[in-house]
Amino acid sequence: MTLREKMCDPASFLCGLEFVSTRGMMTERRSVEIRELALELAHDPLVDWASITDNAGGNPMLSPVSLGKPILYSGKEVIIHLTGKDLNRSSIESTAWQMASEGFHNVLALSGDYPSNRGLHGQAKPVFDIDAIGILRLLREMNEGLPLHTKGLDPTNFFLGAVVTNFKRHENEVMPQYLKLLKKIETGAEYIINQIGYDSRKCHELKAYLDEAGHRDYPLIGNVYLLNRRVARFFNTGRLPGVFVTDELLAECEKQAASPDKGRGFFIELAARQIAIFQGLGYRGYYLGGIDNAEDFHEILALVETYGPDEWKSFAKDILYSRPGEFFHYAEDPDTGLCVPGRLDPKYEESLRHRTKSKHVTWQYGLNKLFHDVAFEPGTGAFNLSRKIYGRSKDPAQGPRLLRLLEHASKAVLFKCKDCGDCSLPDIAYLCPESACAKNQRNGPCGGTRDGFCEVFDELPCIWSRAYDRLKHEGREQHLLDHAPVIQDQALRGTSSWANTFLGKDHHAKPLVNLRHDSCSEGTAPPRQENNAATETSTTITK
Repeated sequence: MTLREKMCDPASFLCGLEFVSTRGMMTERRSVEIRELALELAHDPLVDWASITDNAGGNPMLSPVSLGKPILYSGKEVIIHLTGKDLNRSSIESTAWQMASEGFHNVLALSGDYPSNRGLHGQAKPVFDIDAIGILRLLREMNEGLPLHTKGLDPTNFFLGAVVTNFKRHENEVMPQYLKLLKKIETGAEYIINQIGYDSRKCHELKAYLDEAGHRDYPLIGNVYLLNRRVARFFNTGRLPGVFVTDELLAECEKQAASPDKGRGFFIELAARQIAIFQGLGYRGYYLGGIDNAEDFHEILALVETYGPDEWKSFAKDILYSRPGEFFHYAEDPDTGLCVPGRLDPKYEESLRHRTKSKHVTWQYGLNKLFHDVAFEPGTGAFNLSRKIYGRSKDPAQGPRLLRLLEHASKAVLFKCKDCGDCSLPDIAYLCPESACAKNQRNGPCGGTRDGFCEVFDELPCIWSRAYDRLKHEGREQHLLDHAPVIQDQALRGTSSWANTFLGKDHHAKPLVNLRHDSCSEGTAPPRQENNAATETSTTITK
C-alpha cells in the first residue's frame, strides 16, 4: 500500500519518523550517523514513512532529497518538507519536478522558518515568494499538468500535506490557525500534521474542530517529540517558532532529569503516553521526532503495547500543560480534562455575545474600509467610472498622473507601502503584508507567533491577529480567509495597484479554479459563529 492508501484507511494508525539533515556533505560524520539510523529504522515494519526537514530553524543544511534518497531507494516511503523561505515559486516548481522524477511523491508544504544568522557571512535574505497555501496550490496544479499555464505536461502524483498549530495562547492566534487549516484542506492538503505540543485538551480540540467542519475521516497526524532536559529548556525559551514548553512542564523535566537515569525513563514514557492519547482520540497516526537511536524508538513502541485500550484517558488527564489564561475554542470536560465537542468554551461564547472593541479597531481602519467600499467595490458607479478613467489613461499600468501621486503618497503614509502593485490590504483588514509581516503572509498567519507578536520582530504585533480582532468586532471573523489563495504577481511591482484593481489585473480578478481534489474525506464549509450563533450551546455538525 502507498502512504496515501494507508492514510486514507480509517483503521490505520501509522508511524512516521522525523530526520533532520545536517550541514555539510553526506560524508560528514553526523550525516553518516543520521543516514545509518534512518536506514536501520527504514527496514522496521513498524515505521510507515520517514520525514526529512528542510533547513530546520532557518539554518543552511543538506538538501532533504539527498538524505531521503537512500531511504526511498531502500523501499520506505519518504515525506519531503518543502518551504518557501529559501526558494521562489520557479525554484519550488523546479525542485518539485526533480522530486517527482526521482520518485518522491509525498510532500509536506510549509511557509518555513525565518533564516537564522548562521548562514554564510551572517543571515541570508529570506524569499517567502509563496507561502504554504501557495505551495499547495502550485503542486495541486502540477498534479493536473499545470492546465492553466501549459499544454501537454505529464501530471505529477504528489500526496500533499500541511501543518497546523493550535498550541497558542490567545484567541486571535488560535482561531486564524483553525481558519487557515480549513483553507489548506480546501486548497489541496490531504493530510495534516499538528505542531509539537503538550496539552491533550488542545489535541482533542483540533480533532473536534475538524470533525465539526465535516472532515471527520480526514487524516490527522499527532506530533510527538522525545524530550530531554536540554531540549525542554530550549523549547521553554520560545526561540523555536511555534513550539513552547510551559514553566510547569519544564519544572517536571528538571525534576526528572535529576534522577540517576537523567530522566530517560520519564521522557520515554511521556512520548509513549502521547502516542496512546493520539490513538485514543482517533488520529490517523503519529509523527515522532527527537529520536537519536533505534533503542529509544523500540522502547517507546514496546511501552505503548503494554497499555490497555482505555488507559490513554488517564494519561490525558496528566498531560494538560497549558499556560494561564490560554484560549480554548471548546468547553472543558471536567471529568476527562479534554474538550466537549460542539460546546463553545464559556469565555469564548461570552466574547461572541459581547464583542468588545479591540485597540486594533482604529478610526483609520474605519476610514479605509469606507473608502474601499465606496471606490473599489465592483459594480458600483464609482468603480465603473474609475475603470473607464484608468483604461483611457496614457499609461494604464500607472493611471492618471495625479491619481498615481495620490495613491503613492497616501499609501506610503498610511501603510508604509512597498508599491507591490498587487495589493492585499482589503484581504487583511487594511494591514500591509509587505511592510508589516516579516514573511509576507497573504493567506493567513504562519505558525511562529509568540503571544500575538511576530516571531522575527518581537515588538511587531502579527497582522493576522490584528485583522482577526478588527473583523471580530464586526462579527465577520469567520470570513478572515475567504479571499485565499493569493499568489502575488511580481510583474505588477512598481505599477499602480488601483489601476490593476480597476482593470482586473491583480489577484482579486483571478478566478479560483476548481481543480480535481482527491482526498480521504470531503468536508463541508466550516461552521460560522455569527452574532447570534453564540447563544447556541451546541454547534456540532455530523456528516
